[in-house]
Amino acid sequence: MLVTITSTAPSAADLGHLVRKHPARAQSFDLSVGRAHVFYPEATDERCTIALLLEVDAIALVRQKRFGGGDIASLSQYVNDRPYASSSMVAVALGQVFRSAMTGRSDSRPELAAADLPLTITVAAVPSRGLDQLATRLFSPLGWDVTERAIPLDPTVPAWGDSRYVDLELTGHLRLSDALRQLYVLLPVLDDAKHYWVSDDEVGNLLRAGEGWLADHPDRDLITKRYLAHQSRMVTDAQALLDPGASGDGAEVEEGAETATVRATRSPALAGLRAEAVLQALADVRARSVADVGCGEGALLTRLIADPQFTAVIGTDVSARALTTASERLGLHDASDRVRERIQLLQSSATYADSRLHGLDAIVLMEVVEHIDAERLDALEASIFGAAAPETVIVTTPNREYNALYPSLPAGAFRHPDHRFEWDRQEFASWCTALAARHGYDVEYRTVGDVDPDLGSPTQLAVFRKGIS
Repeated sequence: MLVTITSTAPSAADLGHLVRKHPARAQSFDLSVGRAHVFYPEATDERCTIALLLEVDAIALVRQKRFGGGDIASLSQYVNDRPYASSSMVAVALGQVFRSAMTGRSDSRPELAAADLPLTITVAAVPSRGLDQLATRLFSPLGWDVTERAIPLDPTVPAWGDSRYVDLELTGHLRLSDALRQLYVLLPVLDDAKHYWVSDDEVGNLLRAGEGWLADHPDRDLITKRYLAHQSRMVTDAQALLDPGASGDGAEVEEGAETATVRATRSPALAGLRAEAVLQALADVRARSVADVGCGEGALLTRLIADPQFTAVIGTDVSARALTTASERLGLHDASDRVRERIQLLQSSATYADSRLHGLDAIVLMEVVEHIDAERLDALEASIFGAAAPETVIVTTPNREYNALYPSLPAGAFRHPDHRFEWDRQEFASWCTALAARHGYDVEYRTVGDVDPDLGSPTQLAVFRKGIS
């Protein structure tokens, strides 16, 4: 799989400053999808070309659950186009190798990063499923002159016609960051497939990479559906965020019980801010053994297991399917013994006492309580604060008052259809204060996300600590 990017701007070799790869060196990178090689076929003041060559071991990918797909015994798992076609794996490689260039920032050449450059991009053997001239249809509205050269099934047998692959060439004047972000989104769209498990995080990836061009693209819905692998819930959420009527400052949609939230502005995603706030609270109390109760598909677990501060991590959920997905997301099948010793995934309910949670440093209930019927909150209190009785409990939940700032959210509606209730700040504080008093905890309140002077923050967070006063 080969991608080349050529610039003919003055001092063209300065392209290396934007991608942070020196023209005089060939570099290799071990990635989740294979091994990428970056080199410069030419680098002069008049013309500079940077090439990314991706090598994929199709057999090794079959052995990874993340990429294996369906029946691992199927012959199609071993005989396929993965080592040759520029598909979603090339998009992943671009995102990992040229991450800094995709942000549009450069400390050494900020003016170059902000400038439209004369660029020619070639991508070899691009799959193009289902629609004729699809690459032209996708890239032309973005300002590219597009050339699609069909690849014959067999050059020696013209009667067989063309394959579904094209060699793609794009020519235009764009910022390098915009060009890379467009490739990152549209290569998987051309193939109409992703060679990895599609998680809730993909909505955020799509919105970040599509910022500034996707919302107005004439084929926005086609791009959204294909990029998100036709996952209807994710597609609905992404389309709501891309809708011009819902794109005001601070607009957001809650994606589900697993706390995946994506903002439609340049601000960091609320889901990420929430997870960082929880991690900061855990660091403040110096927790080492932690349970994420109601962990869903493992959004927080991935951050916990990546931090060596946490020597024992437990994820619980009532859904066996969610736990399976979390295991895949964490890569436990291929993880080292040391990693597997640190983490347990348990099927359990927040409203039933579970002795396996007793004696931990901390339990996290991140966007969980609002999914529990109000009459069952006493059972949650008994199981978490009574039976498990950790040193610290961290609770996050939406702030109902902040909903008024979401233009797309009808008055009185909840952020997610599975929410049983949403508390305002006073209601949350009343629940926390009474609960803390009954179980010998002190409680501290924190904000998460942008704080409105009248309505507070979108997420409210409470840290319960046992007997510190």
